Amino acid sequence: MTSRSVSSARCAALVGPYTSGKTTLLEAILHQTGATHRRGSVIDGNSVGDSSPEARARQVSTEPNFAHCEYLGERWAFIDCPGSIELIQDSHSALMGVDIAIIVAPPEPERSLTLAPTFKFLDDYQIPHVLFVNKMDKTAYRVRDLLESLQAVSSKPLVLRQVPIREGEQVTGFVDLVSERAWRYNLNKQSDLIEMPEQVKDRESSARQEMLESLADFDDGLLEQLLEDKVPASDDIYEQLSKDLAGDLIVPVLFGSAELGHGITRLLKALRHEGPDPSVTAARLGVPEGAGLAASVIRSIHQSHTGKMSLARIWRGSLKDGDTLGTERVSGLYRLMGGDNQKADQASAGDLVALGRMDSVASGDLLTEQGRDPDAGLLWPETPRPVFSLAISPHNRQDEVKLTASIGKLVEEDPSLVLDHNSDTNQLLLRGQGDIHLKLAIERLKNRYNVEVDATPPLTSYKETIRKATKQHSRFKRQTGGHGQFGDVHIEIQPLPRGEGFQFVDKVVGGSVPRQYIGAVETGTKEYLGRGPLGFPVVDVAVTLVDGQHHSVDSSDQAFKTVGRMAMAEGMPNCAPVLLEPIYEVTISVPNDFTNKVHSLVSARRGQILGFEMRPGWKGWDDLKCHLPEAELQDLIIELRSLTVGVGSFDWRFDHLQELTGRLAEQVISERRGGEA
Repeated sequence: MTSRSVSSARCAALVGPYTSGKTTLLEAILHQTGATHRRGSVIDGNSVGDSSPEARARQVSTEPNFAHCEYLGERWAFIDCPGSIELIQDSHSALMGVDIAIIVAPPEPERSLTLAPTFKFLDDYQIPHVLFVNKMDKTAYRVRDLLESLQAVSSKPLVLRQVPIREGEQVTGFVDLVSERAWRYNLNKQSDLIEMPEQVKDRESSARQEMLESLADFDDGLLEQLLEDKVPASDDIYEQLSKDLAGDLIVPVLFGSAELGHGITRLLKALRHEGPDPSVTAARLGVPEGAGLAASVIRSIHQSHTGKMSLARIWRGSLKDGDTLGTERVSGLYRLMGGDNQKADQASAGDLVALGRMDSVASGDLLTEQGRDPDAGLLWPETPRPVFSLAISPHNRQDEVKLTASIGKLVEEDPSLVLDHNSDTNQLLLRGQGDIHLKLAIERLKNRYNVEVDATPPLTSYKETIRKATKQHSRFKRQTGGHGQFGDVHIEIQPLPRGEGFQFVDKVVGGSVPRQYIGAVETGTKEYLGRGPLGFPVVDVAVTLVDGQHHSVDSSDQAFKTVGRMAMAEGMPNCAPVLLEPIYEVTISVPNDFTNKVHSLVSARRGQILGFEMRPGWKGWDDLKCHLPEAELQDLIIELRSLTVGVGSFDWRFDHLQELTGRLAEQVISERRGGEA
């Protein structure tokens, strides 16, 4: 195999679903390259990755893990991305700094669908990727069946690079389809070169021909050789593999067992010889050409002992601790190795390093000697909209200010977390990608910032309105010695069409209510709208001031404001108040095998199906549009993912308010009154 000249360090990401073995694969790579003296274990809690308390407690990756090593004289950084779909923002941001992604796939064909969102994202952003089928020691499935199921979720052709050597049901080695050399696995050691077994030769020949035909689709010269029955040189095949991989035209497929150390060397060699150079990655991301430093920030990290750190990939130039970039000084330069920060004096092109205490720098920024450029136009993933919420409050009321500041740091690390205030329910809402996502955020608040919060499901933003008009005469009179208070109004209350909000009309003639007090009456009526007779904010109501009385001494703005509010309180119960619930237009995206299940899901949640169509850009997926009450959205994502092996998602927007009557309305009103008792 010829070796390409790579003058700078490179970076790869490990991506894939939960339990596929990404963290175990990282441990195997680090041990194989000599970066660690012994292999850690996720179960034993001593792996390089998953070092946070949240990850240790769950024995799963809860944030990206960073590590580095050297292989055959080249520097490599690896990012182990979390497998949970709820932490997808972390993975997407990390992928903006890598040259190549390694999709770690489970060996069961029925789990291939869980990789569909990963394949789609990598192709959308043209990130070169290889497929490593892990845990091959624990499967009896044929590689052909597995490839067929995986090809169904990949828009790019999967190109098998190896065929397994089996002894009974056990995979004991492999044949490389380019060099046509056979290897026998050793436990956590280099494989042994062996003679190709006779029983594998026919299968190897057929698989090699399929590989060459896939490559020939992208190279006329190789196609001519195949048509003329010529055997292409191995160097030409490697060169074509490298070219097609860098262009995101193919997905090479390797396999092994991270737990046993099988296939690790073959994977490392493929990354080294066939993975793209950082210069190719920089051009793909839109890094401007030029001289001097260029680095992109892919993540902000807040640590108690170092403060804020900005994780950056350097594309050209070099950087030293203490350098000044614009108005910001680099106060510390680190290479991350799991939970350890390893001090570095200097970093150069290709390196992935953390820059200390650059407070104004944000993820997605381009860094140069002139400082940060947030508008450089670098390729950057869209932040997913929240699909799950919790109402939170500090367990200790003295932590209110600390809570907001601490969540601000979490949001800077993970922009898919959103904190906002619901003015209708007066609740502070933490929004995110699911139940696990928000529970992790709450645990981090406690573990990192010593802020405990109480979390409950959020209240629905019910409103109320009226169905008939009324007239109301109210008087406010109070004598307490000296000047008293006096205000008298006649108002008409009428319903408005849905969505019209609130209207106040002045029809007073003859000065019965002096001009200077009319604004106070309007203010009083508006104040009442915050809580109507049913206990909810009032909408779509018109109030007309038609008459009234005043006192030359005792009348005031405050008196007429009070009587305006009184008139509404006395008149509104006579207007046939009715509860309104928010209805959202929801687009549910699922593989079409699950479309019928989603129909049942929507119907069970009082939804109205509007129709469905093919999801744009997603082969074999549907978008189902429906109207759903807000009250039914709270845990929708949990049930949807349960129905769709974790890949279903939805988008939403408020559409309208709809009357809610009967037993359900009575229950809502009773619960609200009971909660306020």
